[in-house]
Amino acid sequence: MIQKQRALLVGININNQTFFKDSMEELKNLAAACELEIAGVVEQNLKAVNTAYHIGSGKVKEVRLLIDEVKADVVVFSNELTPSQLRNLEDSLEREIIDRTMLIIEIFAKRAKTREAKLQVEVARLKFMLPRLEGLNDNLSRQGGGSGLRNRGSGETKLELDKRRIESKIAELSKELELLVNERNTQRSKRNKAGLPSVALVGYTNSGKSTLMNALVEVYQKNADKKVFEKDMLFATLETSVRNITLPDKKAFLLSDTVGFISKLPHELVKAFRSTLEEVRTADLLLHVVDSSNPNFVQQINVTNETLKQIGADKIPTILVFNKADLTGVTIPCIEDGKVYISAKKNSGIEELVRLIGKEIFTQYMEYKMLVPYDRGNIVAYFNENADVKAVSYEKDGTLLTVECRVSDYKRFEKFAFKG
Repeated sequence: MIQKQRALLVGININNQTFFKDSMEELKNLAAACELEIAGVVEQNLKAVNTAYHIGSGKVKEVRLLIDEVKADVVVFSNELTPSQLRNLEDSLEREIIDRTMLIIEIFAKRAKTREAKLQVEVARLKFMLPRLEGLNDNLSRQGGGSGLRNRGSGETKLELDKRRIESKIAELSKELELLVNERNTQRSKRNKAGLPSVALVGYTNSGKSTLMNALVEVYQKNADKKVFEKDMLFATLETSVRNITLPDKKAFLLSDTVGFISKLPHELVKAFRSTLEEVRTADLLLHVVDSSNPNFVQQINVTNETLKQIGADKIPTILVFNKADLTGVTIPCIEDGKVYISAKKNSGIEELVRLIGKEIFTQYMEYKMLVPYDRGNIVAYFNENADVKAVSYEKDGTLLTVECRVSDYKRFEKFAFKG
């Protein structure tokens, strides 16, 4: 059994931030998701960050003593560190230093399963690491003997070689990623040709998006093989999954589930996962899934909205879905001001949610009467398969159907429209 690394968490509260305690709790969860054992927690209130160490110089000494006391292997900071801060802290604390951004990238690296996700994470990691190489290679600068001056020879040469190597690797991986992105775009184009509206699940990580997708699959597809991975942990899902949800009245839509959001989601990851998030940007409707049992859910809604704005998806019609409402005492199902309260885990409120979805995306459906000649049974079969046939009668000149179907289907068979 591999022993977990012990982590000392350092939190910096700038100007008494309202959500500092919640952010520290989230940092603990992030560390746990990265398979680190929490050895201790240090916090400091500051009016502004220290440009050299991020924390105050006195706090650096305190942290150094605590590292030995709790036997910490790594020190995790709650905010992103500059390259110089990273270098100075590693010099002073003599431990591996990880900031929040590095921690999230590492979790993404552990969770990535598909080739596309692995490439996206690796590109993000390398782009984040590039400006920090000087800190990582600081040991190379100590080759100038006892003069106290940095050797601007072999160390610097090694640094430049590393930078070029990383830049070359980024270009190589980006090229491969571009091919996969083109494949994804081709798949999306094929789905668009089917004419089905698209609905995308978005929300804060661990809000229950994958659980909701599985609930919809279970209720309307009844196919366990189509379920996606779900687990009560941060960033359980990185890959985009798309499922066809066909309702009892033959109406259908495409449902996509993708990576969850988090506060201070690294810019490199947002950029790297832009192609994956394209499913969100091109959706007809967003289901913004909220963990209503989380006391900080309002802040999480704001973070999600800000991330949607970043990727250009903030103008898409959205339904707020308050999940885990069974844990809050709310009577479910409940619809209030366009919001719906559900429990995806208990399949409660799913039908009510689908009715709200239908009002938003099935606007191209109308009820018609069609008189289909008896020798065109294939058309009757088509409507039985693709429309909601509300009534059937057998007339002298053919089968009279009362159907609710897409306007496009009506126009396709308009010559059979019943004029009587």
